[in-house]
Amino acid sequence: MPRSEPSLAPVLALTADGMNCVNQIILDRMQSKIPLIPALAGHLIAGGGKRMRPMLTLASAALLEYEGNRHHKLAAAVEFIHTATLLHDDVVDGSDMRRGKQAANIIFGNPAAVLVGDFLFSRSFELMVEDGSLKVLKILSGASAIIAEGEVDQLTAQRRVETSEDQYLSIIGAKTAALFAAACRISAVVAERDPAIEQKLDDYGRNLGIAFQLVDDAIDYDSEVTESGKDKGDDFRDGKMTLPVILAYARGSAEERQFWQDAMQGRRTSDEDLAHATSLIAKHGTVADTRERAKHFANRAIDSISGFPANEARAAMIEAAQFAVSRRF
Repeated sequence: MPRSEPSLAPVLALTADGMNCVNQIILDRMQSKIPLIPALAGHLIAGGGKRMRPMLTLASAALLEYEGNRHHKLAAAVEFIHTATLLHDDVVDGSDMRRGKQAANIIFGNPAAVLVGDFLFSRSFELMVEDGSLKVLKILSGASAIIAEGEVDQLTAQRRVETSEDQYLSIIGAKTAALFAAACRISAVVAERDPAIEQKLDDYGRNLGIAFQLVDDAIDYDSEVTESGKDKGDDFRDGKMTLPVILAYARGSAEERQFWQDAMQGRRTSDEDLAHATSLIAKHGTVADTRERAKHFANRAIDSISGFPANEARAAMIEAAQFAVSRRF
């Protein structure tokens, strides 16, 4: 019987053995003689999470029928980059929750969270250097710089109701999609495939990353979603101009626009204000429209790998893209 809903199960099964190796590398490399470092890093690394980015490195290698093991360390490097950015993000955003539990910065303090994030960045670069490929180093270091640029761009757009959809897509293309793209692309490098294959995997990861972030931003305002990995309404209270808000502001009456201006400036942040914001978003159908845009990017991701042989890896990667837009958490 076919599943009625897309699932991560195929990509989880495809990458299970490899992820055991990756997780062991992560566990080994987050150790330090300073006890606070593995304690804080472990709080986040062991805190659930889908491990999407390292899984994509392994799935891309399987798609190319790569039989070596270089991608294991590189997948761990990708996860360290991602974890470091999460630690820094939570400090910048003042987040209380991450992956359904208290954020590391709340437990251990902001200075420790920032410094352990720096430690994990350093570990990721050690792993890249050990691999020995300048091309891999260029791809992952370049992605790290782009992520930082995206986070700064988001910071400058925060509380600015005039933020456009194009600027929003540029922000998420940098802060989220760049690492998805790099995670996939490096597998083509270690498998010694030509630049055209590299680009197809880059396109898959980039479009999937955009779709993934669009759905994340929709979930924050989706009145039908009761559980997610972060505090409900975080984006609203942080004044983040995500696509559901951008579209609601564009479609709103003068009175509604004034509400959004006040809310994004931090003057309307109560639970009642959040409920009103969610009702305006429901009124204008902007969660549904955000999910539709996510489907567009997911389909582009699927198209990017359509020319590869119809093997287990390709089917799993297609379903992962379908899952990214159908998920409710």
